[in-house]
Amino acid sequence: MKIDKGFIGGSTNLLILYLLKEKDMYGYEIIKDLEVRSDSTFKFKEGTLYPVLHKLENEGYVKSYMKKSETGRERKYYRITDKGEKQLIEEKRQWHVFSTTVNKVIGGEKHVFS
Repeated sequence: MKIDKGFIGGSTNLLILYLLKEKDMYGYEIIKDLEVRSDSTFKFKEGTLYPVLHKLENEGYVKSYMKKSETGRERKYYRITDKGEKQLIEEKRQWHVFSTTVNKVIGGEKHVFS
């Protein structure tokens, strides 16, 4: 199912920080992992992902380093920082409040106003 970019854009930081909390990853690995875990709902292009990673790095939420991959190729890996872990907790909290509130509005609950 294709999802509007506006919905995805609001959750990109949360998704990336969550994956990096599990393990350090390089960009293409993040793209493929998101695609697999989302049953192909999230299909990020490199032109979408890398600006977000650079922004997260500039904000101090992730740090990059060079390392040889399993294939022997030198790749730029990203890891979450302590500041990024705190931001992940906040992003998860905000997502929970947002999704719960949206579900209240569209979930069929009837409200009577005086």
